Amino acid sequence: MQDRLAVVTGGTSGIGLAVARLLGSRGYAVHLCARTAEDVVSTVKQLRAEGIDADGRACDVRRKADVEEFIAAAAAARGPVEVLVNNAGRNGGGVTAELADDLWYDVIDTNLNSVFLVTRAALSTGGMRAAGRGRIITISSTGGKNGVALAAPYSAAKSGVIGFTKAVALELAKTGITVNAVCPGYVETPMAQRVRQGYAAHWGVSEQDVQTKFEAKIPLGRYVAADEVAGLVGYLTTDAAAAITAQALNVCGGLGSY
Repeated sequence: MQDRLAVVTGGTSGIGLAVARLLGSRGYAVHLCARTAEDVVSTVKQLRAEGIDADGRACDVRRKADVEEFIAAAAAARGPVEVLVNNAGRNGGGVTAELADDLWYDVIDTNLNSVFLVTRAALSTGGMRAAGRGRIITISSTGGKNGVALAAPYSAAKSGVIGFTKAVALELAKTGITVNAVCPGYVETPMAQRVRQGYAAHWGVSEQDVQTKFEAKIPLGRYVAADEVAGLVGYLTTDAAAAITAQALNVCGGLGSY
């Protein structure tokens, strides 16, 4: 598998980093991106020190030119994209009647429109469609199924990701390319900390109070670890998962039930 290429967006922290590390440990050549060049350089250095064949570059996944350059560079270095993990995303919300236009559009651009841009580039410029095989896996959220109070733009984007996933999966079903979404619940990542800070400010309570409230909603009683989400992503790349497509699969400690 040494020459097999896996591309991970938002791969410098949280779920993206866990996915990059797992796929790299299985022998994939991992190309990752993030908006900040310094984060990409330090993460690539860290992964290489662990024996992983890693590379990457800065890329703003909201921008078509950035995305096309990132995918083209990865494919030129390693051949066609075999695994694409659309992980880049952001939190964002508030009282809907008071939401700023810029916040709404940026959350949609980052969490939904980027998935279209990167997927299209991987299929075309990245050579996945011509190769006739591949795995496209997008990180959605249980919030895209159930909705999250004070997070309308986030929930809307993640719901859109699920619809996009199912449509593209059906389109590509006979091509050898599977397309699935992975839907985490509460996951302990840097973004989760920012979410707790936002709710704490809105409710006028401590971040620990917010975490306790959230944990009480999870049947398992705890946040999911990034490695646990990466485990499902990793399984979806295997031959054993070849018949799984057009699905939105939860990793949420029981928080979501469909």
